[in-house]
Amino acid sequence: MKKRIPWLAGLLCGQVLAAPSQVVLNAAPSRPDRKLHGRFLHITDIHPDPYYEKGASQSSQCHRTEPHDKQPAGYYGVPFSTCDSPWSLTNFTFEYLEDHWSSDIDFVVWTGDNARHDEDNEIPRTVDEIFALNRAVAKKMEDAFLRKGIPVVPSLGNNDVWPQNTLSPGPNNITNEFASIWDAFIPSDSKTSFRKGAYYAVEVIPDALAVISLSTMYFYHNNKAVRGCLVGDASDPGNLHLEWLEEQLERFRARQVQVWVTGHVPPALDHFFPECYYRYAELSLRYQDIILGSLFGHLNVDHFYFVEAADLNISPEEDTMPSHSFEGTIYETLMADFEELVKTKKHLNYDDYAVISVSPSLVPTYLPSFRVFNYNISGLGSTTVGAVGEDEYLLMTKMDRASRRKHLPYRHGNDGNDGRQCMGADYRDSWRCKLQPWRSDSHAPSRQNSLWSPLGYAQYYIPQVEEYDESHEPRFKLEYLTFPISSLHLADGPVPLRNLPKSLREAGVTESEFAPYGMHDLTIPSWLDLACKLGKPREKKLRKRFKKYMYMGGSEI
Repeated sequence: MKKRIPWLAGLLCGQVLAAPSQVVLNAAPSRPDRKLHGRFLHITDIHPDPYYEKGASQSSQCHRTEPHDKQPAGYYGVPFSTCDSPWSLTNFTFEYLEDHWSSDIDFVVWTGDNARHDEDNEIPRTVDEIFALNRAVAKKMEDAFLRKGIPVVPSLGNNDVWPQNTLSPGPNNITNEFASIWDAFIPSDSKTSFRKGAYYAVEVIPDALAVISLSTMYFYHNNKAVRGCLVGDASDPGNLHLEWLEEQLERFRARQVQVWVTGHVPPALDHFFPECYYRYAELSLRYQDIILGSLFGHLNVDHFYFVEAADLNISPEEDTMPSHSFEGTIYETLMADFEELVKTKKHLNYDDYAVISVSPSLVPTYLPSFRVFNYNISGLGSTTVGAVGEDEYLLMTKMDRASRRKHLPYRHGNDGNDGRQCMGADYRDSWRCKLQPWRSDSHAPSRQNSLWSPLGYAQYYIPQVEEYDESHEPRFKLEYLTFPISSLHLADGPVPLRNLPKSLREAGVTESEFAPYGMHDLTIPSWLDLACKLGKPREKKLRKRFKKYMYMGGSEI
C-alpha cells in the first residue's frame, strides 16, 4: 500500500495550504462600489487529488506506476480518463481565472465536487480528507474572488460528503463542517438554515438578482439516507428542502428579484427520486417568470435539456418516461428528444418549458473547462452593485412587471391529469396530482430579452492538456461561444476582446467556427429554437459540432 503523507495539516507538503478546521475563512464582504459587468463564472467538478502522481498508471487512478501503461499521467492531468485533477491543474486554473477574469465578472457559481472520487481501494477516502480538500479549494475561491468583493456561491456535490452520495437530514457533521468551510460565502441570515441541509440563497446583486444554491443530495436517488419526497412525508429532507425552495421563490417573486437556480446533480428521473423530480419540475414551471435559468454539473458532459409540463402528466403507459430520461448515450437521447420537439414545433407553448444547463468539468474526464455567462444590464449604465436597488430604471422596470402580473391569467398546473386518474391508488399520492395553478409571463426575462436576461456564454478549455509539463505552462483557449459574431465588437461586448482568439478580435468577421449557434440570447424561446434545429436529422453539420462540444472531441465516458 502506498505510504500516506501527513498532508492534512499542509496539503501536499505546502503546495496548497489548507486552513485548519476550526478556522473561519475571513473574507471581505461584497463591495457595493463594484461596477457591474454583466458576466459571471460557472465552474464545476474540480476534483483535486492529493495522491495524483505524474507518470502513474491510469488503472491505478494515477496514484501508482505500473508497467505497460499506454498513457501515463501527465503533469497537468490525463484527458479522457477516470483520473482526477492534479494540484498543478487546480493551482494553474485559479491563477488564470484571477489574472484573466476576476476584473470582469460580477459573481461566481461553483457547483460542487471538490474532493477526489473514491475509486482506489488501496487509498480509501476519509471524511477528514474530504473536508481538507474542500477547505483548500474554498481558500482559493476566497483569494481569487471573494477578497475582491466578488460573491461566490458554492453547492454541495455528491463527492463532497462521506460516505459518498450520502447526506442525512441535518444538522449533522457534514452540514456543520461546511457551514464552517463556507462561512465566508454564506449570508449571515442563512447560517442557521444552512446547517439543516446545506441549502441557501445569496442576493449577488442586492434587491435585484439572487442565486439559490440547492442541496441536490436530498433529491438524488443514490442517497439511501432519505426517503424520496413522498407525499405526506413531512419530515423527509427532500420535502423540507422543496418547501424551503418554494418559500424562497415566492419571496423573490414578491420583490421582483430575478433568480438563478444552481446545484450539483441535474434534475432528471435518471438522477432524482421520481416524486422529488415531479415537485421540482412543477416549481421550475410555476416560477418561470423569475427563474432565469438552472445551472448544474456532475455529469461532466456539456449539454442542455428541458424540464417540461408534459413530465407532470400521468400517462396510461407505465413505461413512458420524461423526454430527458437517458436511455442511450446522452447525445443519442437528446437528439431523439429534440426530434420530438420538431414534430410539435408549431404547437410549442413556451409556458411548458424550463431550461437545464449542464456545464462540463474542470477535472479532465474530457478536457479541463469553465464557462463565463453574459447577462443583460442594459439601461443601468455604469451602475455599481450597491446602487442597483436605488436605480430609477430598475424601479420602473419592477413597477411595470408588478402591474403586468396583476393581469396575467392563471393556468392550472395539471392540465393533463383528470380527476379519474388522480383517484387511482397508483397516483393519488403523487405530487403530479397535487400541482398548483401557475401564471406565465411572456415578457419575463427568462422569455424575452430584457434586464437580467441571460444572453450567452463563452466556454474555455485546455486542449492537449497532456502535452504540458513543468517547463511548458498550459493555456485556456476559447472552445466556442453562443453569441452571434456581430455582437462581439459592440461597446461593452459580451466577451473582453483580450479573451478572444486573434481571429475574432478584428471587426468585420462574419463567420467563425467558434460561433456555430449565433444565439441572440439564452431565453427559453432561443433554447427551444436551437433544440428544434438540432432535432432535424438533415442538420448533420450542426449536430456534428454539437456532439464535438459535448465530449470535447472524444466520446461518452
